[in-house]
Amino acid sequence: MRLPRLENAGVDAWLVRLFDSIDEANMPWLMALCRRCEDAFGTALVDLVPSYTTLLVHYDAARLSADEARSCLASILADLHPDEDAAAGAIKELPVWYDKSVGPELERLMAATGLDRQALVELHAGHEYRVFALGFAPGFAFMGSLDERLAMPRLDTPRQRVPAGSVAVAGRQTSAYPRQSPGGWNLIGRTPLTLFDQHREEQSYLQVGDRVRFKPVDRAEFERLGGDTRPVAATQEARS
Repeated sequence: MRLPRLENAGVDAWLVRLFDSIDEANMPWLMALCRRCEDAFGTALVDLVPSYTTLLVHYDAARLSADEARSCLASILADLHPDEDAAAGAIKELPVWYDKSVGPELERLMAATGLDRQALVELHAGHEYRVFALGFAPGFAFMGSLDERLAMPRLDTPRQRVPAGSVAVAGRQTSAYPRQSPGGWNLIGRTPLTLFDQHREEQSYLQVGDRVRFKPVDRAEFERLGGDTRPVAATQEARS
């Protein structure tokens, strides 16, 4: 089907499908669409949820009908241009302690890639990632694109509890768990940063469009920054 297209997503939302494949080049278009929607919908806009290829536009149905919202989006799409400045994104740095006690799948990746721990860490931390979407849990940032040598499928059996701050990979994506939660991604390290705080003005530390760099730190620096050094197995037992 022809793109872009509008898909009804309920009584108060439209899904704008701009692309059919994941590509960092999508970002200037998606960010431009976000900015245009904010201007055009004004106070009738409830929420915008960008993803790799789509934008979910949630509006106030008491102020706009579905047809009016659709007409507004169609008008925006007819004259949409990429916003390179908005897509540049803020640079965010995440210190990470890469250690098998907090990253139990490090050895799995080492066996799969044939790389030693140092080379694997350099490969993961040597790339700047873009935040394409937030979801799954508040503050959970889907980042890409991971070097194909590190691409690993999710675990066959997800963990019931993944410790907050756990840095992980799955497919060609990487992320860090903002809170303790279930999860099936491959854990390779942990960051001491608080990635989501409902009391902050900007609750999520990472935002769509951000450029993220992982910075390897040793245990001493991780502890100095307030990191939890308990092994993954210990955090499971402590909360069983």
